[in-house]
Amino acid sequence: MKRNAAVALLALVLTAAPLVGQTLDQASSETLAATLRMLLDPSLRGTAIAGNPQAGAVDAQIQALTGSPALTQELYAVAADVFRDLTQGAGGDVRTMSEALERGKVDPASFAAMLSPATLARLRGLATKISDEQGRRP
Repeated sequence: MKRNAAVALLALVLTAAPLVGQTLDQASSETLAATLRMLLDPSLRGTAIAGNPQAGAVDAQIQALTGSPALTQELYAVAADVFRDLTQGAGGDVRTMSEALERGKVDPASFAAMLSPATLARLRGLATKISDEQGRRP
């Protein structure tokens, strides 16, 4: 159950911020690289969050879910992997990506099925860590 919540939360994170295998055009590649840098770099992410109240609310939910700065950073790193898979699978097509994210909100399992095996393994590992962390909380 908590694993599906983690997948749904990742979908939410990605909507606040572009099926694996298609080649991206130059603009899509550059946008993907910039987005991945923002997700992975806490200072860049903090700047982006500070300028967007919705992103701030999502970040607060993530921090409450993870319970630790290390797990929060790991969640954003997994979100970067998910975003990369999604963007590449959609060939950078924003509409295709948006549709996949919307479907993922109501059907997290089908969204997870779109991820590469490596990303899915990282997501499952993170979900276990978050579940363990939540089990230690009073």
